[in-house]
Amino acid sequence: MKNLFLLLVFLLFAQASNAQLFKKEKITYDANQGRGTTDNNLLRWGYFLGINNYDFNFDYKQDLRDIYVKRSPGFSVGLIGNLRINKFIDLRLEPGLLITTRELFYSQTYFSGFPDLNSSDLTREVKSTYIHIPLLVKFSTKRINNFKPFIVGGVSTALNLSSNETNPNDNSNGQFRTKKNMLFYELGFGIDFYLYNFKFTPSIRGLFAINDEIVRDTDPNSPWTSNIASMKTRGVFINFTFQ
Repeated sequence: MKNLFLLLVFLLFAQASNAQLFKKEKITYDANQGRGTTDNNLLRWGYFLGINNYDFNFDYKQDLRDIYVKRSPGFSVGLIGNLRINKFIDLRLEPGLLITTRELFYSQTYFSGFPDLNSSDLTREVKSTYIHIPLLVKFSTKRINNFKPFIVGGVSTALNLSSNETNPNDNSNGQFRTKKNMLFYELGFGIDFYLYNFKFTPSIRGLFAINDEIVRDTDPNSPWTSNIASMKTRGVFINFTFQ
């Protein structure tokens, strides 16, 4: 399903860009069915679909083997509210739902002195369902035919509905816990592509956590959390926006 989605987006982008790049005739679209561009509107709306890939960045207290993070592509969907500041600057709010899964693999060196070690103790699955709300500033270049490159940056907050922060069970019961509320900063770039009916925007953005996400086990000597000084989320989004 993911590959089919990417293929359809690529074909749409390739077909539309063919007239701009490989034909002598240059057609300028307004992305509003010939009714005039919406770029000068004070407020604009849209939605996005995308793929995310989340990771963890660990800082350790002792020099043991790194915890390996197995990443799985996740799904993103949300809405866009765009406030025009001037011709080149926009303020953007992009609330969305982001779903992802990461799996942690521990080295046996973390469990020295634990004679009853099971293979299941060496792995922990971290499922995350984020209500993600970024506030971004978009800096665009001058429009070139039907293309307008831009860079974007800002801050965001997220509510992790799968955090289990208040769950009394911890890793001794097989439950890896993370904090519910997170703060991030984000940086990225993309290209606005003007079609006849709408404006299509592929973009890529990096996300970096500001605060520590781990909830430590009750046992201060827990092999799963005692050696972790901080665990901060980082991720990459590939979004496809329609306005």
